[in-house]
Amino acid sequence: MAFGMARDVLRPTDSPRADRVTYVELFFDLLFVLALTQLSAYLYENQTPLGAFEGAIMVCALWWAWVSTTWVTNWLDPVKLPVRGAVIALAFVALVMSVSIAEAFGDRAWAFAIAYVVLQVGRTAFIVWAAARHDRHVARDFSRILCWTVAGGALWIVGALLPLEWQLPLWAAALALELLGTVLGFPVPGWGKVQLRSWDLSGPHIAERTSLFVLIALGEGLLVTGFAFVDKESSAASIAAMSTAFVTAAAAWWIYFDHGERVGAEAIEASEEPARLARTAYTWVHLPIIAGIVLMSVGDKETLALPDQRSLAVTVVVVGAPILFLTGTALFRRVLEGRWVRAQLVGLVALVLLAGVGFVGFVINALTLSITAALVLVGVAAGETVERLRRGRRSGG
Repeated sequence: MAFGMARDVLRPTDSPRADRVTYVELFFDLLFVLALTQLSAYLYENQTPLGAFEGAIMVCALWWAWVSTTWVTNWLDPVKLPVRGAVIALAFVALVMSVSIAEAFGDRAWAFAIAYVVLQVGRTAFIVWAAARHDRHVARDFSRILCWTVAGGALWIVGALLPLEWQLPLWAAALALELLGTVLGFPVPGWGKVQLRSWDLSGPHIAERTSLFVLIALGEGLLVTGFAFVDKESSAASIAAMSTAFVTAAAAWWIYFDHGERVGAEAIEASEEPARLARTAYTWVHLPIIAGIVLMSVGDKETLALPDQRSLAVTVVVVGAPILFLTGTALFRRVLEGRWVRAQLVGLVALVLLAGVGFVGFVINALTLSITAALVLVGVAAGETVERLRRGRRSGG
């Protein structure tokens, strides 16, 4: 009997369903609300160089798990029952991974590692099986990816079984191996490597899926801040911190969604190598965007807890978050449009100067830093909108 699923579950390319984001994909995304919430809590409780390194590994792992699944559902049709069932099964695995984050570098390292490996390997093996009879090119490409994923998975599992001094470098190496595979094209001796130029994908689907994840991340930040505010006694400082958190989230939304979100789908559809452009713009460049949003929620919670605090950690968190976010959005627009957005560059310079002032003698407290950073983001949003209107571009929001 020939290997592969008898039923064709690939996305149709000649119907509106090819670009549509399905409800089961959104259900999968809901599990990452919990994951991001747990990650924010972990970063808040571990504001040390070691905690930052561990947090960076978690951010990369969560993003890689999510974005890799998004690429797979770009080929498979979640409306078909086998694919829908697979996505729901992956959602359960994502739940296990999410609840393990707080102890991922402790008692639940094994649970996080096993869940992550099952998600990565299982998803990739499923698309190989689903495509084997219906699109041999896709099946061959993902067979190469599967080899690299299995190799990285071994490092995750071994790292989980060893003490922390070995776990950290092994997990970092596992992530580096998977990321290196995307750069090199997942070469396998005797099989060659993946040729991205031959991949045909849906630009609107990739763009909408990623935009929805950005929206989820922003919502998670407001959720974390809201819970922190509810647990405190109301005061002028806490109300100011809560209001600032909302303004920051709204400004971040405006910067990302007012124009840049729509440009992505258009640029991918017009590109001669849509897969290569999508990989750069959505797999790589969105990582600092998501990391920045997650860190924003940590900064908001820190500002609510101790608005008068002055420290290196507070400056890094409160100002570093919008710097990460703006770096990502500036690169995103550069990749898609081939130009730098002036307002975003000016905002980055202003935030770097603010960080410098915060570092010198810690003369600015957390609340003042937060308010100033929020005003910078509002200025960027306003400046970019004015620039867009002058260029004659209509709003995408």
